[in-house]
Order: sequence, then C-alpha cells, then structure tokens
Amino acid sequence: MKETRVILANILRQRLIPPKTQQELLKWYDIITKQNYFTHKELIVVQHNGLAMGARHSGLIAEIFLQHIEHSQLTRLPHKHKIINYCRYVDDILIFDSNHCNIQKIFDYFNSLHPKLLFTAETEKDLTLNFLDISLHRTPTNMRTATFRKPTFTDTIIPFTSNHPTHRKYATVKFLYNRLDTYNLQQEEYLQELYVIHNILHISFPIKPHNPPHPQPSETGSPPARHKNGEPSRT
Repeated sequence: MKETRVILANILRQRLIPPKTQQELLKWYDIITKQNYFTHKELIVVQHNGLAMGARHSGLIAEIFLQHIEHSQLTRLPHKHKIINYCRYVDDILIFDSNHCNIQKIFDYFNSLHPKLLFTAETEKDLTLNFLDISLHRTPTNMRTATFRKPTFTDTIIPFTSNHPTHRKYATVKFLYNRLDTYNLQQEEYLQELYVIHNILHISFPIKPHNPPHPQPSETGSPPARHKNGEPSRT
C-alpha cells in the first residue's frame, strides 16, 4: 500500500493538481488504508498487506496500482511476445495471441511483474474460452460469441410478487435484454439466449408471451430483427 501511495503522489504531481488538493487526497489515502482491519474469532486483526475485500476503496486503489503496472511494464508486451490484443476488466485479463507466441513465456512474464502479484492462466479448450460472462469460440474464419453462465448458475431472480421496489425488480429484466442486444451474438446464439431469458421470466414475472421460441440453426451471421415486445421477427 505504501508503493501505491507513491504512485498516487506522482500522478497528482504530473497532472498539476493544486498542492492543497494533493495533500487532502493523500491524507484521505492514509486514513482509509490505516483502517484496514477485520474481526476473526472475536479478535480485531489489522491487515498490513493488501486491501480489505469488499471495502469501497479497495477497487479504486487496486486500479491505480494495476494501471501503473500496465503503463510502466506492459507497453512492450505486444511487440515482445507477438500479442494481437490485450484486454482487462478489474483483475480478469484476456489476451489474443498469434500462432508464433509462447504462452508459458507470457505467463512467466506476468508473474515476474511484481512480487505481490500472482497470476493464474486459463487457455482455450475445444477452441472455446470463457471470459467474464462471454464465451468465445474460435472458428476457421471468425470468432463466435455466446453468453456464458457458470455451472453453479441458477435462474432465480427477485419475484414480481415480492415487496422489493418495482424499479429493482425490473432492473434484472432490463439487464437481460440489454445484454442480449449489446453482445455481438449470431442468430443461433441470439435465439438460445432469448430462450433462456423467457424461461427465467416465465418463473418469476407475469410477462407474456410465456412460451419462448425454440432455438433454430443459424442461417446468417446477424441476430434476427426484433419487434418492440422483444420477440424475434419471423420474416
């Protein structure tokens, strides 16, 4: 955490933040990192290394540190290891590599970045790799995407008859359809995801139609057109 404080101080100086604001932000940093404690077996334990899981400030401080590592040590990564693309969301990283790169060398390089950082690697199996809630499948000509759900996934959402605020209950519905329309799903994967959504809503929501369409083989690379009620067009 002391190292991240130095990084934060350098960022504030480089961006010409007023000195008084710099002092206030660094004081904020010192206060919240010193209150890094938790209870265990009726004892109050102070955590000297790392950040408290679930604390509101932990994600922000970790992001400052990870961005510093990326900007200072990963700029040469694509050229050195023949990497096509690098993507990161919080602590999940997706790398597209060429046929000429060595996966083990890339993995060893990441684990040499900092003594406090320990990475694990997952490579594609049967031409498929899952990243967050997306399943990527490599074909001879392109990349197909589908929605990924863990084996422990349950289709339980807040029931419509619960006493939760209405906007919270409908937030799940909006999220499911927003993901359906945002992800670049081809027709077969699009209809399969729509089928899952209708099954989920059939259990908890009085939304019609309750009979979801059956997935159909893909004929084109684009998702089917939709009417306003969310049903795929049959034209």
